[in-house]
Amino acid sequence: MAVNNPYQSYQTNAVQTASPGELTLMLYNGCLKFIKQACRAIDEQNVEERNTNLLKAQKIVQELMVTLNMEYEVAKHMMAMYDYIYRRLVEANIKADKTILEEVEGYVTEFRDTWKQVIQICRQRQYAQGGQA
Repeated sequence: MAVNNPYQSYQTNAVQTASPGELTLMLYNGCLKFIKQACRAIDEQNVEERNTNLLKAQKIVQELMVTLNMEYEVAKHMMAMYDYIYRRLVEANIKADKTILEEVEGYVTEFRDTWKQVIQICRQRQYAQGGQA
C-alpha cells in the first residue's frame, strides 16, 4: 500500500489550483532553485548533479517560451530573452561556469520579481472592481 506524502500532495494541489499567473511564478521560482543547485554542484565538482539541474532549468525556460502569447509585442522581446537564457544555460553546463549562471540567475530573478508585481497589481484591480459591483 502506497504511503501518501503530505508535501507531495500539497505541491500537486498548489499546481492544480494555481492561476496561469501563479503557475508562471512557480516556473520562475523552480528555475532559480535549479540554477542555485547547479551552482552548488559546480562547487562540489558534481558533474551529474550540475547536468541534471541545468537540464531542469532549461526545460522550464522552454516551457516559458511555448506559453508566450506571440500576439503581443512584449512577447517577442521575452522570447529573445528566454532564448538567450536557454543558450547561456547550455553554455554554463558545457563549461561548468558559475559566472554564466550568476548572470542568468540575475535575469530570471528580475523576471520573477516583475511577474510578482504584475500579479499583485492584477489582484488589487480585481478586488477594487469587486468592491464597486
